[in-house]
Amino acid sequence: MLTALVFAPSAIALLLLAAPPAVPERVLRAVWVTTTAGELGLVIALWAGYESTGGTQYELRARWIPSAGVGYHIGVDGLSLPLLALTCFLFLACSVYSLRENRRPRLFAALFLFLQTTCLGLFASLDLILFFVFFDLSIVAMFFVIAGWGHSGARRAALMFFLYTFVGSLVLLLGFIGLYLAAAPHTFDMVDLIRQDPLAGRSAYAALVLLAIGVGLAVKTPTFPFHTWLPPAHTEAPAAGSAILAGVLLKMGTYGFLRIAMPMLPDAWRRYAVVIVVIGVLSVLHGALVALAQTHFKRMVAYTSVNHMGYIVLAVGAAAAVADTSVQARSLAVTGSVTQMVSHGLITGALFLLAGALHERGRTYEMTAYGGVAALAPVFAALTGVAAFASLGLPGFSGFVAEFQIFTGSLGPRPLATSLAVLGILLTAALFLRALRQVLMGPLRLPEAPGTPLAFPDLRGHETVAVVPLLAAAVVIGVAPRFLLDVIEPASRTVLEQLTR
Repeated sequence: MLTALVFAPSAIALLLLAAPPAVPERVLRAVWVTTTAGELGLVIALWAGYESTGGTQYELRARWIPSAGVGYHIGVDGLSLPLLALTCFLFLACSVYSLRENRRPRLFAALFLFLQTTCLGLFASLDLILFFVFFDLSIVAMFFVIAGWGHSGARRAALMFFLYTFVGSLVLLLGFIGLYLAAAPHTFDMVDLIRQDPLAGRSAYAALVLLAIGVGLAVKTPTFPFHTWLPPAHTEAPAAGSAILAGVLLKMGTYGFLRIAMPMLPDAWRRYAVVIVVIGVLSVLHGALVALAQTHFKRMVAYTSVNHMGYIVLAVGAAAAVADTSVQARSLAVTGSVTQMVSHGLITGALFLLAGALHERGRTYEMTAYGGVAALAPVFAALTGVAAFASLGLPGFSGFVAEFQIFTGSLGPRPLATSLAVLGILLTAALFLRALRQVLMGPLRLPEAPGTPLAFPDLRGHETVAVVPLLAAAVVIGVAPRFLLDVIEPASRTVLEQLTR
């Protein structure tokens, strides 16, 4: 079932590309939506059959390149299952949102389906080379999405995105090879490498491998100072592309810290945890401060992603402080980091789709060009307000649950860093309140057609159907998170056990 979940979207993408030109565009879009809905149904079935006691389930091993120690090894645990569900949920929302996309819809749908395979494959991978293959292919797919369907500066932004992240992936590969060479027998299998702990007692070697893996994952996350590719990519990408880039692709980096760096390099991770914490705090504060200075709505949301990813990096760094706090607190930090990945994907995905709706109506993201939009588009205004308040972590939303866990788990071992990171919430509140006041409140002001009610129609049905479930899921997790935490917490304890060996 897991292999079908991963590769079915690519199989449908090939069918779409091979379909005769006479096939109507509405049929192509219907196939895309149906496929993503079926994928969500599959992941729900996986969740229903998952035993929350922990451990890797739905595991499959097959020979692939045995002479190099590479295998087709996939499986699901409490770290990957929530991200698989998030991926399927977001891709379904983007397929519905894109029902009116009329620029090469066949290729657009095929690219997104292929991109869905790369995301699902990475979160299911239990082999480093398999992880790397999906990691690299996601870069290629997103490059074409940005360059082919983005705005006026899309090609330059796509090239910048590709070069940054591809160089990061090459550095990541060097780290993987370092692990492979240290293992005896040589292998790229994640489970075997965790069991062996091949770099135990080899501090200099382990430090170099951690540096390579850390830099490669930090570029993808992205953390300060490796984040400079992110704002241009988001600014120029189509709305659905931005939603997937922020909601899913950024999680590949933070997931890699939990899946690879922490359990495979426990000694080095503990030794350099303070560096990781500092990078996390810098990302939180830098992302929030720069977002506060933006007048461009989409660029502002992009910088909040740097801020929110910083919370995750802070948490995984603080979890390494073995001697300074209890196991329960450190487990809370790791659980909070995974919850934050899910929460950020839902909320920021919704924000980028709403930003796309704003641009479609006004042809600009500049917040100074708008005012009083709530009077013309109450549904758009209401959903944008809900998404903004969810993003700043108000109680009742998933962001509060995630950030509460992160701060509670991190405060004991890293009180100063955590206290500084809390300032990020205040800055986020300021920037979103300013944006809501600028765009939604006050006298009516619209680009090119001020005062004309027809100039800014409210959200259409397909846009509402795409956004509302994302925000509803954020509310469900914020009010009743137990179904999610029951899956994550056993996996968090397992990561900590591997980290403290």
